[in-house]
Amino acid sequence: MSVTGLWVVGTLPDEKLRDLLRAAVRNSPPAAVSVHGGVAAELVWWRGKAHESMFTASTASPGSWIAGDDAARLSAFFDACRDESAQVESLHDAVMDQFPPEGDGLFAAVARKASPFAALAYALGPDAVLQLPGWFGDFLLDAEQLRSRLPEAEEALALTGTRRRDAVERIHAWMTGLGDDPNHDADELLDGPLRVLRHAARTGQGAAGHVRWY
Repeated sequence: MSVTGLWVVGTLPDEKLRDLLRAAVRNSPPAAVSVHGGVAAELVWWRGKAHESMFTASTASPGSWIAGDDAARLSAFFDACRDESAQVESLHDAVMDQFPPEGDGLFAAVARKASPFAALAYALGPDAVLQLPGWFGDFLLDAEQLRSRLPEAEEALALTGTRRRDAVERIHAWMTGLGDDPNHDADELLDGPLRVLRHAARTGQGAAGHVRWY
């Protein structure tokens, strides 16, 4: 059965965010957070590889790419950084229920057999990814926190010229080398999350992002 990766970013009012957090604390006892123990070492490794391609062009399927061992390692690192505890997944569900159904307050990217956030992270590189809010695609910010983090997100995502062309090519490589989504909209993967964050700042709202597999 195919696995689908999802990254969704949406706005929500501060009062809704506070209500959801209070309910999460009330309904779930505190639990130890599972953190990937090798984060620092993996980041050092990734920084050493950040300017190299982790894919080779496919000769059998022109326009597609073949993932190398480094790409598989980076993908595994991203997956290991996710908290899949029942408490966190329940909070994600509740937050997503509050997102607007469409418009500038919602961005959603799906891909067969690949994580859209992982593709974006590979394209941006480790230092830019760490400028994004939260933890590798997962975040929950009130309006004040969002405004304070927006400049860093803009610096990471508002790419132009050669940097943007390189990022688009890297997204395509990830989506064909590790996934099965050759027609994925790489430009929207770069522009959509920032559009939501800017909309939240303009309208005085908070925002959240979630990385998930289905």
